[in-house]
Amino acid sequence: MPPRSKVAQLPPQVKTWLDQALVESNFSGYELLSAELAERGYSIGKSALHSYGQTFEERLSALKMASEQAKAVVAAAPDDDGTVNEALVRLTQERLLTLLVSSDGKLDLSKIGKTVAELVKASVTQKKFAAEAAARRAALQEAASVAEGAMASQGMSQEAIDAIKRDILGIA
Repeated sequence: MPPRSKVAQLPPQVKTWLDQALVESNFSGYELLSAELAERGYSIGKSALHSYGQTFEERLSALKMASEQAKAVVAAAPDDDGTVNEALVRLTQERLLTLLVSSDGKLDLSKIGKTVAELVKASVTQKKFAAEAAARRAALQEAASVAEGAMASQGMSQEAIDAIKRDILGIA
């Protein structure tokens, strides 16, 4: 087994500084970063920093892309009933099962168990949220129907009734 990365062994505050410095330098200037770390008492070569920086940049880029795509999806298709969240939980469950089956017993089962428990909890929470959202929609629809009947019996115009129903239902 190869030795643990020197970057991974840095104290948290130094690693936080390094990560910020990498972002600010646009993942360049590894010689300067190596020299700065040496001044702080940590001997890490520019090649090791470059290797770490590449991995960090790829992860950061993937995270930014996922965040931008998620924002675009939410803007294009709001998910009031939680369908996207449920799909994400199911996809994660499927990928975790695939990983578990293909690992040949090389995974930490306690961590897998904890992850599964968190996924189950998320799934239950999602289903509860969806049920509550459906109940809220049904209650609002019922309130709008009752209000419509009451307003119609009082002689309100259909235009005024429709405007009030839209307000009750939260429709713009």
